[in-house]
Amino acid sequence: MRGQTAAVEPDLTHHGDAEVGDGLVDLAVNVRRAPMPDWLADPVTAALGDLAGYPDPRPARAAVAGRHRRPPAEVLLTAGAAEAFVLVAQALRGVRRPVVVHPQFTEPEAALRAAGHQVERVLLNPVDGFRLDPGQVPEDADLVMVGNPTNPTSVLHPARTLAALARPGRVLVVDEAFADTTIAPGVPGEPESLASRRDLPGLLVVRSLTKTWGLAGLRVGYLLGEPALLERLAAVQPLWAVSTPALAAAAACAASVAVEAERAIAARLAADRDHLVARLSALPGVRVAGEPASAFVLIHRPGADRVRVALRERGWAVRRGDTFPGLGPDWLRIAVRDPATTDAFTDILAEILEA
Repeated sequence: MRGQTAAVEPDLTHHGDAEVGDGLVDLAVNVRRAPMPDWLADPVTAALGDLAGYPDPRPARAAVAGRHRRPPAEVLLTAGAAEAFVLVAQALRGVRRPVVVHPQFTEPEAALRAAGHQVERVLLNPVDGFRLDPGQVPEDADLVMVGNPTNPTSVLHPARTLAALARPGRVLVVDEAFADTTIAPGVPGEPESLASRRDLPGLLVVRSLTKTWGLAGLRVGYLLGEPALLERLAAVQPLWAVSTPALAAAAACAASVAVEAERAIAARLAADRDHLVARLSALPGVRVAGEPASAFVLIHRPGADRVRVALRERGWAVRRGDTFPGLGPDWLRIAVRDPATTDAFTDILAEILEA
């Protein structure tokens, strides 16, 4: 494993929902919890009256394609981003050197391993703010998987850095599950996204509607890429994998009203994230990793595993870091919430650290 030094293999199947329990304030899961707007709730509710028929993905595929300025043949709808990773792993069994860039969401590697792939890891350095240098990826890697912005580091890699990884004979999978949480002053749309790039060979972009719109229970996402590549993935996808209500949600979230609302949410999130970073940075021994750009912040603090337990005893759930390759027990991931919640949390965290 390239750069791998940890002796204990991380649990790739552990996710933030396992941290949450009755009565705990949830800072472990990165799903935004807010009432669905009418433009989303109405079509999802209406779709419940059509459950006797088999799902028809064509209208939703066309809507998603329109959002990203692509033809419908370059869109494959999936039951969330997790299914997308499984399709990649199953359809591309012939790759010789699959590489996963870590720390990142563990499902891509877990899916590859479940399909029998021998996975190589590239571990980014916290000293460099977990920034990616394309030269770190082996030249002969024919499948590369990377997140942007990356979970759990919250780092947003420049589009040019990721584009430099694309080449003929390689499939480049960029997980943009949190792309709609990012914003940059004076930059329209989602900064550093490759979702509308049609010029990069072998590019597959993974998208999810789970995070911003609180649809984790509905399971809906999609892949963007070359038609021939998507056809290979569709060939291993179960029939009618995406339900009629999920398709209605996908179409609604691709509309202009949704994109406008998403940008406003991302702007508020940025302000809330700045507040959280400022509060965390003022605590003794706490270091915020990199330059956070998404709905969560990664921190380093010696003994963070014990701090996490103490937080649970005080009613707060945060995400442990030791299940991510390239991190360890001294790391915690904290979801961005409103300023009042952040203040209450950091007050309790300060008490624990000073005890």
